[in-house]
Amino acid sequence: MSGSSHNEGYRSGFVALIGRPNAGKSTLLNQVVGEKIAAVSDKPQTTRFKIQGVTTRPDGQIVFVDTPGVHKPGYELNRRMMAAVQDALLQVDLVCLIRDASVSTGQGDRFVLELVQRSAKPALLLLNKIDKMKDRSGLLPLIEWYKDQYDWREVIPISALRGEMIDVLQAEIIKYLPDGGPLFAEDELTDQSLRTLAAEIVREKLLRTTGEEIPYVTAVVTEKWEDVRDDFTRIYCTIVVERPSQKKIIIGKGASRLKDVGIQARREIETLVGHQVHLELFVKVEDDWRNKEHLLDEMGISGRANR
Repeated sequence: MSGSSHNEGYRSGFVALIGRPNAGKSTLLNQVVGEKIAAVSDKPQTTRFKIQGVTTRPDGQIVFVDTPGVHKPGYELNRRMMAAVQDALLQVDLVCLIRDASVSTGQGDRFVLELVQRSAKPALLLLNKIDKMKDRSGLLPLIEWYKDQYDWREVIPISALRGEMIDVLQAEIIKYLPDGGPLFAEDELTDQSLRTLAAEIVREKLLRTTGEEIPYVTAVVTEKWEDVRDDFTRIYCTIVVERPSQKKIIIGKGASRLKDVGIQARREIETLVGHQVHLELFVKVEDDWRNKEHLLDEMGISGRANR
């Protein structure tokens, strides 16, 4: 945290990013921070816990809080994910509801909207993925429908992937934050530790190389981090699955998939830390881990939802 001096009129605060799975929340977080701090894939429920990303401007500092995609919980893991969403809504100064504008409105969108309505927090509506829309005239009825549902401070069409309207978005957010000095030092970009970022990088590579079932039943834990020298680090990560058949899929024929995941993850981690990394991956079967509270605690997936 930072207690440094600031100019008169400087604003700072916390902003929740909330939306359905695959709405583009983590892509937006990475875009505004300017660094990759959140895992991104086309698989739902990629984000499992709150991630803070900080962007500092001459006129203010925005602490974005990326949250898991809103969904109906079926396991303790999912209950905790939804608890993280509710907790974020309670603690932030402003809410950004991110809506994939390229798809039709569904029940999930209404559920997310209800969460924002119940929070009664000042909110912006961000209509994302406009780059995927062949006819942007379809935005008008969507905007009108949402305006009938809530008193949005602003409605902003964006493309998180391409960075369209991101500067406008940040300028609008600053307007609705409280007066105050920076909450974090200027060079702080996230609250995530290197151990957590490494585990999330490995999990992202897994999500990109496996089928529909595997993303929901895998977790990655950084078991050991050894800074052998200033320019060399050893990292040991364990991939947790629920069944031997899933372990077999992740390892692949002749360990080909596990090796591929390891190579991709190592390269990205080396970019993150700025030096050579030796990454070792292990796969462990832990039956029904998504319902085991002690394991979820160890993985850093905290926050119990109310029963």
